[in-house]
Amino acid sequence: MHEWLAVSGPRTVLLAAPRSFCAGVERAIEIVDRALAVHGAPVYVRKQIVHNSHVVDALSARGAVFVAELDEVPPHSTVVFSAHGVSPAVRTEAASRGLDVIDATCPLVAKVHAGARRAAARGDTIVLIGHSGHEEVDGTLGEAPERTVLVQSPSDVDGLDVADPTRVTYLAQTTLALDETRDVVERLVRRFPEARGSAAEDICYATTNRQEAVSALAGDADLVLVVGSGNSSNSRRLVEVARRHGTRAHLIDGVRDVRPEWLDGVKVVGLTAGASAPSHLVDEVTAALGGLGPVTVVERRTAEETVTFALPPIPAKEVL
Repeated sequence: MHEWLAVSGPRTVLLAAPRSFCAGVERAIEIVDRALAVHGAPVYVRKQIVHNSHVVDALSARGAVFVAELDEVPPHSTVVFSAHGVSPAVRTEAASRGLDVIDATCPLVAKVHAGARRAAARGDTIVLIGHSGHEEVDGTLGEAPERTVLVQSPSDVDGLDVADPTRVTYLAQTTLALDETRDVVERLVRRFPEARGSAAEDICYATTNRQEAVSALAGDADLVLVVGSGNSSNSRRLVEVARRHGTRAHLIDGVRDVRPEWLDGVKVVGLTAGASAPSHLVDEVTAALGGLGPVTVVERRTAEETVTFALPPIPAKEVL
């Protein structure tokens, strides 16, 4: 307790806006909610529906069952594909097991998949900029595995060996940092001048907006706290953005992760949440800081978000 008393005092909290859920995350969560309402529990979900432990725990309590792979799903059950998308091989496996599939793939991720299919049909080598092992990357790679190579940094571009340097298309994981992606694209275009792509457009609007919002406040904050789970790519990118502005920053899954030593000498806290983190977690952090002394909350809004995505049909299961 004395550690917290030592860092008590008045503070300003700069709230980044936009923050928290994006349209794709809201859509994915609502899909699971509606599937549970229509089908009843259990409804199986391949991987985490979005990368946030609090969301997953809340849906699990209502009857969603999260599985790593489809062989854990009983045949002829209902399964939801996560917002991160899946490869064609996963869709084929679901069909072979007679699973009732509800697809919660974010439309912006689906757009990148479509771009990969078009490029492969043209005979291009596809350079996918992203993080190895991320579910979204695995799904996109699966669209044309024989024609796709993954690069994670500008240095990776130097070792690329492509069949035809004049036929290169580049795509990007939707949750990357804009400036890092730009560096890779610049190196790629220098090496393959005829390469074409839209990596900046592939990065989703919500990822961009949240990064720009953090950039707008990081220089005025002594510390930036980003609410998001450790496996959330877009949340981790927000921490990196703040640190590139020279500001100390930490990723926290919730208020219990905040350490008193982080607040030593801190008068201004920048606060945001990744696109998969519920907004109430931000409120809890603000309230906890208020428990240490008077807090002045100032919202820094850099963009308005009005995007919504339609839900897919969720038909009732037929009774045989």
